Amino acid sequence: MTATYATSFDSPVGTVHLVGRDGSLVGLYLDESRHPGPVEPDEGRLDDARTQVEQYFAGERTDFDLDLAPTGTPFQLAVWEALRTVGYGRTASYVDIARAIGRPTASRAVGAANGRNPISLIVPCHRVIGASGQLVGYGWGVDRKRWLLDHERQVLTRH
Repeated sequence: MTATYATSFDSPVGTVHLVGRDGSLVGLYLDESRHPGPVEPDEGRLDDARTQVEQYFAGERTDFDLDLAPTGTPFQLAVWEALRTVGYGRTASYVDIARAIGRPTASRAVGAANGRNPISLIVPCHRVIGASGQLVGYGWGVDRKRWLLDHERQVLTRH
């Protein structure tokens, strides 16, 4: 059986919980109740992921270079992969993501998959907005979503 390991640290939007398995990141959560248990201490295995997330919050990183291994259905995996194409400081609608995966009428299903994203922030579900341009739904709360989007836009204006 494969060990699952985790670490947690503080960030500007609350405590970040990183979860790894077999050398890959399988979860990034801002709510401890959502990550899988039981887990072992990471013993340094998540140091690179932690460093990259801390660099993101410090405005020093706009892209992540980590091995990711989210678990989901083929549809969810397609949505999560499409989310990774939404550029730093940019947004896309649920309809945009549905079109990107070749399922133009599946925007509600895209929303559901977005809400089940196990590697938030790195798989940037916070960059998905409503078709009207409104900030709608975010598993960690609209205030956090707004903070993340504002943070990215401020970093871009500094560079």
